[in-house]
Amino acid sequence: MTELTPPIAAKHPITREFHGRSFVDDYEWMRDKESAETLDYLRAENAYTEQETAHLKELTENIFQEVKSRVKETDMSVPSRRGQYWYYGRSVESKNYGISCRVPVAEGADPWTAPVIPEEGAPEGEEILLDANELAEGTEFFAMGASTVSDSGNLLAYSVDTAGDERFALVIKDLRTGELLSDRLDGIFYGATWVGDDYIFYTTVDDAWRPDTVWRHKVGTEQSEDVQVMHEADERFNIGVGSMRSEKYLFIVICSKLTSETWVLDRTDPEGEFQVLWQREAGVDYDVDYAEIDGQAYWFVTHNASGPNFTLATTPLAVGEDLAPLRDLDVLIPHREDARLEGVDTYRDQVVVGYRRGGIGRAAIMDVRHGWSEFKELNFNEELYTVSVGGNPEWDAPVLRVSYTSFIQPSQLFDYRVETGEYTLLKEQEVPGGYNKDDYVAYRMWTQASDGTQIPVSIVHRADLDRTKANPTLLYGYGSYETSMDPYFSVFRLSLMDRGMIFAMAHVRGGGEMGRTWYDDGKLLQKKNTFTDFIAVADDLIARGVTTADQMVAEGGSAGGLLMGAVANMAPDRFTAIQASVPFVDPLTSVLKPELPLTVIEWEEWGDPYHDPEVYDYMKSYAPYENVTAQNYPDILAITSLNDTRVLYVEPAKWIAKLRDTAKGGQFLLKTEMVAGHGGVSGRYNKWRQNAFEYAWAINKATGLKA
Repeated sequence: MTELTPPIAAKHPITREFHGRSFVDDYEWMRDKESAETLDYLRAENAYTEQETAHLKELTENIFQEVKSRVKETDMSVPSRRGQYWYYGRSVESKNYGISCRVPVAEGADPWTAPVIPEEGAPEGEEILLDANELAEGTEFFAMGASTVSDSGNLLAYSVDTAGDERFALVIKDLRTGELLSDRLDGIFYGATWVGDDYIFYTTVDDAWRPDTVWRHKVGTEQSEDVQVMHEADERFNIGVGSMRSEKYLFIVICSKLTSETWVLDRTDPEGEFQVLWQREAGVDYDVDYAEIDGQAYWFVTHNASGPNFTLATTPLAVGEDLAPLRDLDVLIPHREDARLEGVDTYRDQVVVGYRRGGIGRAAIMDVRHGWSEFKELNFNEELYTVSVGGNPEWDAPVLRVSYTSFIQPSQLFDYRVETGEYTLLKEQEVPGGYNKDDYVAYRMWTQASDGTQIPVSIVHRADLDRTKANPTLLYGYGSYETSMDPYFSVFRLSLMDRGMIFAMAHVRGGGEMGRTWYDDGKLLQKKNTFTDFIAVADDLIARGVTTADQMVAEGGSAGGLLMGAVANMAPDRFTAIQASVPFVDPLTSVLKPELPLTVIEWEEWGDPYHDPEVYDYMKSYAPYENVTAQNYPDILAITSLNDTRVLYVEPAKWIAKLRDTAKGGQFLLKTEMVAGHGGVSGRYNKWRQNAFEYAWAINKATGLKA
């Protein structure tokens, strides 16, 4: 068999002209997704990557089998009550997708204690609502966009995507007969919201893949008869629709990266007009929920009008004027510099607030059964953990579902009874074959950035690792959209750590770990802080003797892939290899195209280079694709998907082509999934194999291991 040589992409130069600046782009022709030349090039790259990673087949298979052995393949979720049913999901060994089920609430049983469902065999009264394996049969890609039951429990609306482009087709199943109704909604966005059994509210997107319109569908009618409820013309804003847990109101939220606006409608009048609660004000971001205390109805409002880390305030709903616009807010939790309020969640008997302090997400609960009281924080023993409250859709539930995990603690789900403060463990993620959390350690170190800012870094490895010497390390980073990289348990990470590697997570600016200011300091004209923070962490790990440049692999995806591309240019000697998944490595080209998916929305994250030459120059100074130079690079693996609508495949394709043409050293590989979207391949076993391949590549680069 003839050995393949690295594909050399043809050059068809075009010149981009903006603000008197010119850039010659040799590979923009790859944007033509239908072109035979483009497809042939991507296939050639795939063939070359397969050849160059053939030595990883044993290691990939070993990791896949390890993961498979550590996952309880036949399993089920803890039932969650809604109405007169307990809903849960099953996974079955050898099947790629889940099965949705329910059982009725048993007469005479505690209505808030979830029933014990046998793992094998169907309990009495079990209904299979949806078997996604049957829906996926015969498709190369499959993803669900919505699965929601009507108020009566009689109808199920669900939507599917079989291309990976995140455009869904919705149908309605009569759960009493198992038959599909004639209704079909094509080209819709994620989600669907029922009102009774007669109406469904849903969202569609514009040509730039921006959710821009909310529609009302009356069951039994054609989609062509659906009513446009609200359209958002401003290209900076998304729109979405949902229902409050109290089921008193529908709400429409219109939001950009910086500004939001909420409209509400009494659910008893689904054909009525939505009313705005707080007219949008530039830079004011807020969220609203409904609560009743001492017989008085209130709006609970989390907003940033008083400071970047948000304030929690309330206002009573006036009698006969329930939907009155927000005004005269009373502060419940004032703005704090050291804590970022993230939102409020209300129930009949309690109010839950989520917030971040010290780089950790936290939750506190107010018991309102007897009127106003103090918020009490939920406390845990580990240094690094993730806690969330939710998963119970019932307004009048006296218990809360609390989920807990950490880097070394498999996920746990509790019932928390607010009245007594008692936790009842409902389920803990089982790791077949045995797992002892004491075999691993997780802790935090702090790195000083070039401007003196302290950057939190999470470190995880085996407890018996010899820390007197440098060890191979995978350094992960993201740092965009105020997204926090919180601790979570991963069976994949065990395969890495059991081979002697350290997993490190750099919580760089641009993320949300340390509050809104942390995000603000890593976006727009401060974006380079994200990159220099990551490099500072790498330097610190080397200086402390934790690892060496020859043993360190960097990893990031999507906007984290931008981070990977930037540090590859800025600090190529710090890493032996870099792995970038669906990487946003040609940001300036993309953000200069308002017609592309999400572009105008992104101007509030990166800046608007289309109209502002200062932003153009700043983005050009760090854009990975445009700053590839004739230097030695680490080995790079880029993973992408042909049908990705968020980060188009053309970005990593152009990047790899330019690296191969320009760099003095380094191996550059591109793997394109030809039928997949932003999340990669579908089906749990396919995803496990893909992830096993990516881990195998990183392990091999850091350690030299092949098995």
